[in-house]
Amino acid sequence: MRSRTPDRLCAEAVDMARAAAEEAARPGTVGEHVQTVADGDRVVTHYFLCQDPGYRGWRWAVTVARASRAKVVTLDETVLLPGPDALLAPEWVPWSERLRPGDMGPGDLLPTDAEDLRLEPGWSGEDVPPPNSAVSEEMDRLADAEDADVVPGSPAAQPAVPARGTISAVAEELGMRRARVLSRYGLHTSADRWDESHGGKTPMAQAAPASCVSCGFLVPIGGSLGQAFGICANEFGPADGHVVSLSYGCGGHSEAAVMPKPPRPAPPVIDETLVDPLPLRRAAGEATSSPSGEEDEELGHS
Repeated sequence: MRSRTPDRLCAEAVDMARAAAEEAARPGTVGEHVQTVADGDRVVTHYFLCQDPGYRGWRWAVTVARASRAKVVTLDETVLLPGPDALLAPEWVPWSERLRPGDMGPGDLLPTDAEDLRLEPGWSGEDVPPPNSAVSEEMDRLADAEDADVVPGSPAAQPAVPARGTISAVAEELGMRRARVLSRYGLHTSADRWDESHGGKTPMAQAAPASCVSCGFLVPIGGSLGQAFGICANEFGPADGHVVSLSYGCGGHSEAAVMPKPPRPAPPVIDETLVDPLPLRRAAGEATSSPSGEEDEELGHS
């Protein structure tokens, strides 16, 4: 194994290395010499501090070398390299991984990868069934007879058996005739994302009086996701127009609080059978007793 001791002549070529660094760098940005490293036999790299404010902690690396039995040191390369405490830019991340929900704006296009795990091939459009689903000859005849238009009359009067419906027509009716459809992975990731934003574990759902499964504002959706999600149609709810989990809930539940009817005032009571008698004028000399038993004064008039 060859020694990694710096070559003497190359290690002494500090001035030549500094001149090369100053030629490549901005004026006044090459600092002091900090290190000499042997990269191989008669190959040495000199490091100088970089004093450029935009490259804090970086160093100018100037590599010099000499040929075997040669006395002249030559310049190999000059580069700016980060030091141990250098200020570095964040690690580059592909745009497909930097994209976040809400980043797309009007006119933006988001291409999908051909191997996107969220998608899988849809119906190919072929009407020929795959080999593993071949129908026996007898079952094929029964199916044709079932599709025939039956009219009154003898069997000879029956019209010809009509053409059977194509698989592509059925796929079109079910919304499956697309180049790609959601895979199981795509369905699960969508369900997890929706459940995280509008699911039963959110603070709104925890404080709700009831869940969306019994709410009249829930609009059902089709497909397998319709077994666990729907769309909120309450304009005053926090999730109006959003896909919500059936276990989600809010204070706008249709049956959570029924608006009470305004109380009706009681009908007025009119007592027309009892009349308070007016006090009669007593004759002179008469006296009546008050409820306390005392005699009233005579009400005489001269």
